[in-house]
Amino acid sequence: MPAEHSSRQYDLDLETIRSKVLLMAGLVESQFRDAMDAFRTGNVAQAEQVMKGDATVNKLEVMLDDACSHLIVRRQPAANDLRMVMATIKVITDLERVGDESTKIARAAHAIHARGITNINHYETVRVISAAASDLLHDALDAFARLDSVQAMKLIGQDAVIDHEFRSIMRNLITFMMEDPRTISAALDTLWVAKAIERIGDHAKNIAEYVIYVVEGKDIRHTDHAASTAQDQTV
Repeated sequence: MPAEHSSRQYDLDLETIRSKVLLMAGLVESQFRDAMDAFRTGNVAQAEQVMKGDATVNKLEVMLDDACSHLIVRRQPAANDLRMVMATIKVITDLERVGDESTKIARAAHAIHARGITNINHYETVRVISAAASDLLHDALDAFARLDSVQAMKLIGQDAVIDHEFRSIMRNLITFMMEDPRTISAALDTLWVAKAIERIGDHAKNIAEYVIYVVEGKDIRHTDHAASTAQDQTV
């Protein structure tokens, strides 16, 4: 009976943590979406709200990281249970970094508006990569919520598509700056936004890899298996 009770309490503790992680995920997704809206419209108030919201995400990271650490000490999980807790800690870190990248996008939107630059063309430059990263983040978080390793495996290669789009954007912006030096300031802001979006794609891919680690016990980071998956999706 004591062992059964302990097991039930562990499951309850872990489920509480997972629920709060998914809450954090929802906040981060909204932060990214609102940052891109601010970049598209030049809404300074919205950009400032995104920047202020980063403090909430940071607090959640600290709280959840502490909760996971205490869970390991109190329950001493093993095997799959330990993988779940360790993966959750890594997901929390990636979510916090997505929040950081969203804040960078909001700052760029604020800076462009402050200089009085019309930013609709700049948004169009990153519209495709933004949609791709947003979809990847949403689907990776869905795979984590359902522990769906099949979906997670399908997602990993999508990051290579985002990387390819970023390189294309970078080449185009460099060309603009070389042809007209007056575009340098705005082009750099747009480049920083594109890079932030590309990094969000990286973090989303990480989350998908953690799902595979939990479900299958395989760490595919930096492996030929991950590389071949990415190659298959870009062909």
